[in-house]
Amino acid sequence: MQQTLHSSLDKLSLIWSGELSSQLTDDESVLAWIEIDLNTQLHFAEGLVAVTNKRLLAKMANDGAWQEWRYQQGLSLTQRDHAGVGCLELFDAHTRLAYWRYRLGNDTAANRFIECFRQQLDYQLTGKLPLATHTQAQCPNCAALLSADQDECPVCDKQNHAPPSTWTLLRLWRFAKPYKGRLLIGFLLTLCSTAATLVPPYLTMPLMDNVLIPYQNGQPINTDLVKLYLSGLLGAAVLAWMLGWARTYMLALVSERIGADLRTTTYEHLLNLSQEYFGGKRTGDLMARIGAETDRINLFLSLHLLDFATDVIMIGMTALILVSINPWLALVTLAPLPVIAWLIHLVRDRLRIGFEKVDRIWAEVNNVLADTIPGIRVVKAFAQEKREAARFHAANQRNLHINDRVNRVWSLFTPTVTLMTEIGLLIVWVFGIWQISKDEITVGVLTAFLAYIGRFYIRLDSMSRIVSITQKAAAGTKRIFDILDHVSSVPESANPVHLPTVQGRIELRNVGFRYGTRSITRDINLVINPGEMIGLVGHSGSGKSTLVNLICRFYDVTEGTILIDGHDIRTLPIAEYRKHIGLVLQEPFLFYGTIAENIAYGKPDATPSEIVSAARAAHAHEFILRLPHGYDSLVGERGQALSGGERQRISIARALLINPRILILDEATSSVDTTTEKDIQKALDNLVRGRTTIAIAHRLSTLREANRLIVLDRGRIVEIGNHAELMAREGYYYRLYQAQARNVDTEDRAFVSVVEHSAAGELK
Repeated sequence: MQQTLHSSLDKLSLIWSGELSSQLTDDESVLAWIEIDLNTQLHFAEGLVAVTNKRLLAKMANDGAWQEWRYQQGLSLTQRDHAGVGCLELFDAHTRLAYWRYRLGNDTAANRFIECFRQQLDYQLTGKLPLATHTQAQCPNCAALLSADQDECPVCDKQNHAPPSTWTLLRLWRFAKPYKGRLLIGFLLTLCSTAATLVPPYLTMPLMDNVLIPYQNGQPINTDLVKLYLSGLLGAAVLAWMLGWARTYMLALVSERIGADLRTTTYEHLLNLSQEYFGGKRTGDLMARIGAETDRINLFLSLHLLDFATDVIMIGMTALILVSINPWLALVTLAPLPVIAWLIHLVRDRLRIGFEKVDRIWAEVNNVLADTIPGIRVVKAFAQEKREAARFHAANQRNLHINDRVNRVWSLFTPTVTLMTEIGLLIVWVFGIWQISKDEITVGVLTAFLAYIGRFYIRLDSMSRIVSITQKAAAGTKRIFDILDHVSSVPESANPVHLPTVQGRIELRNVGFRYGTRSITRDINLVINPGEMIGLVGHSGSGKSTLVNLICRFYDVTEGTILIDGHDIRTLPIAEYRKHIGLVLQEPFLFYGTIAENIAYGKPDATPSEIVSAARAAHAHEFILRLPHGYDSLVGERGQALSGGERQRISIARALLINPRILILDEATSSVDTTTEKDIQKALDNLVRGRTTIAIAHRLSTLREANRLIVLDRGRIVEIGNHAELMAREGYYYRLYQAQARNVDTEDRAFVSVVEHSAAGELK
C-alpha cells in the first residue's frame, strides 16, 4: 500500500491535497487516508486523517492546526459503530487521545485505513516490512487486491455484469434431460420431415428433362411418368405436413414442460435463499426473471430452436444433394456461406452485450412499477404522481435508447445477409447458363438447383435472423442461473437433527453478527428458560431486531452459537425448526385471499372450528362476523381492506393456530391506537401463555409483565432484570424509561392544551 504522494492523493480534493502535502517532510510519504464527514456533535463537517510512514496526521476543516501522533509503543487505533455512525478512536497505553466520527458509508475505507496504520506501526516498532498481500485489502469472493479508494471489487463487478455467452444455453440440458426420449423422437421427426421437404425439387429434375422439354421438342407427353412424378410431389408434401405437425407438437410439449420446470425450480430456489439475498434485490427484477425471462426461454425452445435445427438439417442435406448432382455448381452455390458466417460472428457479440443491457434496463422499468403500484396510497398522499411518472419515463427512455442501439446493429445485419443471398442466386444463374451452353448440365438440373438454392438461402436467411433471438435467450438464461447459482447464507445441515418435541429453552453463547463490514451484535450471552417471557429493550439500532432474526435463523451468527433445548439451531432442518416459532410483526402482512385462508396460512389443513377458535383467542371473531362474508371475506392485497388493528389480530390468530413453543413479538402494538392496543394486548395475553416469549416493544410500559428485561446498547447486553429491579438500579433502563415517560407526559399535556383551546373556541 506504500505509494508516492502523488499517487496516494490523486483522488483527494485539491484543498486537502495541498494542505496535507504542506505538512510532509522531504522523506515522508502518505500511505493511506480517510475523509471524515461528521464532527464530535454529529453535525456534517469535513475532516481528514492520514497515515504516513512516520506519523498519524489529522485535521478538521474548522481547526487551525494539524494534529500529529508519532508511532510509539502502546499506540492503537480502533473502530466501532452504532446507529448508523462509525467512530475511529486513537489510544495510547493510558488514555484515549482522539476520536473521529463518520457515516457508515465510509466503513470499508475505515477498516482498510486501520489495517494500514497497524502494519506501519508494527513496521516502525519491529522493523518487519509488511507484505503487499497484507497491506492491501482483498476481495472476500475472488481474493483480488483492492486499492485504498475501492469499495467494490472490479473483478467481481465485471463478472457480475459480464455479457452472457451463447454456451449458457447448454445449461438448460439439466431441465431437458428428463425428456430426452421425447427429444430424440422430436429430432427424428425433424430429420424425416426435412428430408420429405427436399423430395419435390429432386423430382422436378426428371419432370423437366423427361417430360416437359421432350414435349416442347415435339414428343408426346408420357402420362405415366407425369402421374408418377406428380404423385411423388403430392405424397412428399402430405408426408412433410404430417411429420412437421408431429414434430412441432412433440417438441412444443417438451419445451412447455422444460419452461414450467425452470420456473418452478427457480421459484423454489428463491424461496430457500436467506433474507440477506432479498435485502439486495428489487422485487420487479426478480419478478421479471421468473416471469418474462422464462417465457422468452420457453419461446426459444418451443419455436426458434426447432426452426434452427430444421435450418441446419435442411442446409446440410441440401448441400449434400447439390454436391451429388453437380460439384462445381454446388461450389458456386455455397460460395456466400463463409461471408455470411463471418457477418454472424461479427454481429453476435454486439447483440449479446446489447440484449443483456436491455434485460437490465427492462428490470428497472419493472422495479418502478413494483415500487409504485403497491405504494399508490403513499404516492397520492404526498402528491408525487408527476415524480413517479417522470421516474417511469426516464427508465422507459433508457430502455428505448438501449433498444435503439441494438436495432441499429440488427437492422444493418439482416439486409446485408439478404443482399448476399440475392447475389449468390445471381451467380448461380450466370454459372448455370454458362454450363448449359457448354452442354455440361441440363435445364432440369439448373431448375432443380434453383429450387434447392431458393430453399437453401431462405433457411440461411432464417438462421441469420435467429442470432438475435438466441442472444436474447442466452441473456435470459444467464439471469435465471444467477439465481440458481446463488447459495443461501443460511444452509441446511448435512446431518440434520430432528427434535420430536421442543421445550423452548433458548441459549445464546458468545453470539456475534456482522452485516458486511459492520458489527451489529457482539458477545451476547443469554439463557431463556421454557415458558419465560423476556423483553428486549434499547435504543433504535441497539440490535433488538437483529437478535430476533438470528433466533429465527433468518441470518446465521458470525460468531458463537444459538441453541434450542441444547441443540445448535444450525443442525436442525430449517423448516422443521421454524414450525415451532410464532412471529407477530409490527407491520402484519396478509396475503390476497379470505380471512380464513390467512389465519390458516401456517396450517393449511386446519378445520373451520380450529380457525374460529384461534380467531376467538385473538379477539378477532367479533369484527370478522361483522364483515359481509364473515370468514370468507376477501382482505384485499396486503390486507388493505382491514384496519391496522384488525390486521394485527388476524396475524395473532395465525400465530395461535400453529401453537408454537417459541413466540416472537416484534413491536406488535406500536402502530395502533390506545383502544386497539388494549384489544390486541388481551389477544397477546392468550398467545404468550405457556410459551417461551421474546418481546420487543416501543412502549416500555407494555413490558412490565415480562419475567426479565434484556437491555441492549450498541449490540451488547448492558443490563438484565425485571422492571422493578432495573428501576431500583437507576442505570441504563432507568434513564431510558424516565426519558420515555417525560416524552409521554409532554405529549399528553400538549394534547390537553389543544383540546382546551378547541373547546374555548367553540364556547366563544
